[in-house]
Parts: sequence; C-alpha cells; structure tokens
Amino acid sequence: MRIDRLRGLYAVTPDENGTARLCAMVGAAIDGGATAVQYRNKSADAALRAEQAEALANVCRQRGALFIVNDDPPLAREVDADGVHVGEDDAAVAQARSCVKEGRIVGVSCYDDLASAQAAARAGADYVAFGSFFPSRVKPDARRADLSLVAAAKSLGVPVVGIGGITAQNAPLLVDAGIDAVAVISDVFGHDDLADIGKAAARIAACFES
Repeated sequence: MRIDRLRGLYAVTPDENGTARLCAMVGAAIDGGATAVQYRNKSADAALRAEQAEALANVCRQRGALFIVNDDPPLAREVDADGVHVGEDDAAVAQARSCVKEGRIVGVSCYDDLASAQAAARAGADYVAFGSFFPSRVKPDARRADLSLVAAAKSLGVPVVGIGGITAQNAPLLVDAGIDAVAVISDVFGHDDLADIGKAAARIAACFES
C-alpha cells in the first residue's frame, strides 16, 4: 500500500515559479532521503500549478518517492498523484476520496486538535498531520501543537505526521515521541545550492535511522 511508504522526511515544496528549478530542487531532496513530496504553491495560477504538478509527479515517479498534492483533489487525479492533502478549509475526506483515484492517499491537517484527528480517521483519512510544533517561518502565526499529541494520536491506527518549523536539530524530539514522518519546507529547500538541499534532506532523514 502507498501509505506504508510514508515514513521519514516528507518534503513540502516552496513557492518556486520556475518549474525546471523546482524539479531540480525536489530531485535533490529525494536523492538526499525524502520518501514523499507534497506539491504546495499558494502563489501560482492554475496553469502553472498544473504544469508543475505534472512535472513533479514524473520526478517522484522516476525516483520512487510518493507524490502528494496539497488542497487540490482534481489536480491530484489529473496528474495521477499518489494522494492529496487537505486542511480544515478544504475538501472533506469523503469528498477528496471520491475525487482521487482508487487506492490513493488522503491526508488531513489537524493542527493542534486531537478530536479533529479522531474524526478524520473515522472518516477514512490515511494519515493525520499536526503542527506547528515549532516556530515556523512559512506560517509564523500558525497554531502551536504540543508533542503529547503524537503519542495520543498513535492509537488512531494511521501514520502521524508533524509539520511546522521542523529542522534536523529538533526533528529528533518528534522521532522520540513516535512521529512517523516530518513535513519540512524551509530546512530542506532554504538553500540555493542543490547539493546543500540534498545534504539538508539527508540530515533530517538520518533522524529516523537510529
């Protein structure tokens, strides 16, 4: 099953409008150890999103990484993505499930709310995500989640993902708490050099190896 591959570094793309550059960045992250990639670009128009999603789907497919589309079930279906990630203001789990292809992953943001995660799991979510666990440069005003949520959510029987300000330095705290995967933007993609992106990905992926 696809969801069984969701472990370790779950790289989330930055708002990069150059498709070739974005593909190179994602390729470096996967080569460094990312097992999954989420396409997220809040500034792109529909045409650019479609172009980038198609290109990234191919990059992930060629390198054996999961490819998840953020907040857009129809786009996930169009590019034959491995799944879609939805938030509290996005498509409900059942609606997203009905849109993507059979056997695809539906993940849900649950922020700092265990009850939301319980409801998402009951509705058929394949994984639940909590955060922000740490101060985030991407979402400085995001709700903060407590590490205790990780252990509490393990009883749901689906993978638990952490997001928000995660770095190679603080990721071990989440790993020790039992997290299955960490979704990271800045600490992976906040580098100009592709080699540095790969090294950053490797540092976070290594946190899951001990």
